[in-house]
Amino acid sequence: MTKHDPELSRLFHALADPTRRSILSRLAATPAGVTDLADPTGLRLPTVMRHLSVLEDAGLITSSKDGRVRTCALVPEALEPARSWLDEHRAIWEDRMDRLDAFVMNVMKDSKE
Repeated sequence: MTKHDPELSRLFHALADPTRRSILSRLAATPAGVTDLADPTGLRLPTVMRHLSVLEDAGLITSSKDGRVRTCALVPEALEPARSWLDEHRAIWEDRMDRLDAFVMNVMKDSKE
């Protein structure tokens, strides 16, 4: 495990914003055009484009242009590094909590004796 992984940092940065998470949720259903993604946010188009740029830089979405319409699509496998990192840390903390639980149980048992 590396202490600093720029790819993972970009991924978590992209996921940190609620607007970007909302866009990802929308794209989980089906690819969508930029204007379709912008409408529910209430944000101006340049702001939404910046959010889309962050998502694309993190590898979470792809976009294609057909004439004047830019369509974005989710890249679900891009979430795998975050899932792996979280699973790795969950295992570490579950092990620590198990050891703490065993310690507390021993202390309680010893105090009853």
